[in-house]
Amino acid sequence: MKKSSIILIVIIAIAIAMILVIYTDSSTYSTFAEAKEKNTELYVVGVLNKEKELHYDPVKDANHFSFYMYDNDSTECQVVFNGSKPQDIERSEQIVLTGKMEGNTFHASKILMKCPSKYNKDQVEVIEATTASL
Repeated sequence: MKKSSIILIVIIAIAIAMILVIYTDSSTYSTFAEAKEKNTELYVVGVLNKEKELHYDPVKDANHFSFYMYDNDSTECQVVFNGSKPQDIERSEQIVLTGKMEGNTFHASKILMKCPSKYNKDQVEVIEATTASL
């Protein structure tokens, strides 16, 4: 075999491996039930339960925030976020969480909020919060 043929085969193999890694890493939105079944980090999309209280006491622990959220299947779950309370979470139309279930509680490492824009009537403002670095 020629040296150029071997190099071409190696390049094609690397390209296939990269496509497989990208494909398996891309995830879709899950529900709390799916997060409970799997023990991996997932994306869960839903809305804030505004009838229940948001728990955040910066004097006691500034890096602990918990709230209740409904996923797309209308399943309610408590969410714990190890970071400060995101600004205007009460105004959010939709919340996307990155994290995993631990028991009956979803532990979020990132919170992405989709809020109505205060500047343009028909546009949506996106705000992201991540956990505090230790």
